[in-house]
Order: sequence, then structure tokens, then C-alpha cells
Amino acid sequence: MPTKKGNTVERVWKVVEPIVNSLGLELWDVRFLKEGADWFLRIYIDKPEGVNITHCEEVSRSIDKPLDEEDPIEQAYILEVCSPGLERPLVRDEHFEKFVGADIMVKMIRPIEGVGKEFKGVLKAYEKGEVTIEDHSGENQVVINKKDAAWIKLDDFDN
Repeated sequence: MPTKKGNTVERVWKVVEPIVNSLGLELWDVRFLKEGADWFLRIYIDKPEGVNITHCEEVSRSIDKPLDEEDPIEQAYILEVCSPGLERPLVRDEHFEKFVGADIMVKMIRPIEGVGKEFKGVLKAYEKGEVTIEDHSGENQVVINKKDAAWIKLDDFDN
């Protein structure tokens, strides 16, 4: 009998995305992680005006039964539905494509010579995992592979 490991996030995404979209929201990300002794299934939702606790509750109630019926996860888990927040992490290709021109913050796994490990700039381009970032002076650009970054987030805290 095949196990349900491997593509847990993809299986959950397929169940949850149409439900989230039907509620007028965007599925931002799905994460399945172990923290201590517990497993967490985190569903991140968004919309241009932002989301609130009511949106999270509505999505949680709406996806609970379909997730139980599809049963994409073997072990017990805690379901959390939340907003990606202001400084949301850019993870999926569509996130990068959507926010070309936006201010971003980057933390690299290893420092880049002349740039360092953490820096800010403008997301100028994204193609096949390659991220082009221009400093705020507009004079310097750096191109990184997104897999070499610990994280890349929107820098909209001050906006």
C-alpha cells in the first residue's frame, strides 16, 4: 500500500485551493511542519485588502470536512489558517512574478561578496528561479538563485 508521504503539500493544495478561491481569497502557501512533538498544517490565505480572523475562521470551517474526506495526511496534525503577514515570504514562482517592482528583503544562506548575507532592494525580474534585485540607488544589481536564499520577503513594513 503506498504511503501518503512526499507530496503532502501538493495534495493539500489541490483540496484547499478551489475552496479558498470560492470564498474570494487567494491561497498563498501551504506548509506541513513538525514542531516539537506536533505536526502543523498551515494554510496561508490572502487578498489585496488583507485578511482578518473572520476570513481565517471561514476557511478553516470550509476546508475541515474536505480534508477529512480526502485524508491527504497520514498522521494527526493541527490545522492553522492564517495570513502571510505584511512582510510575507515570497516562495512560489507566482509570488515573484506578481511582485516584480516591489521592495524586498533577502537573507542568504551564505554571504555574497560585496553584498553580505542580508540586504534589501527592488525585485527587478524573476525567471526560472533566478531573482534579480536592484539596490535602492538603482546603480547595482545582483542575481541570485532563490534556493540559495534562506528567505526572500516583501519589505512593506514601513509602507
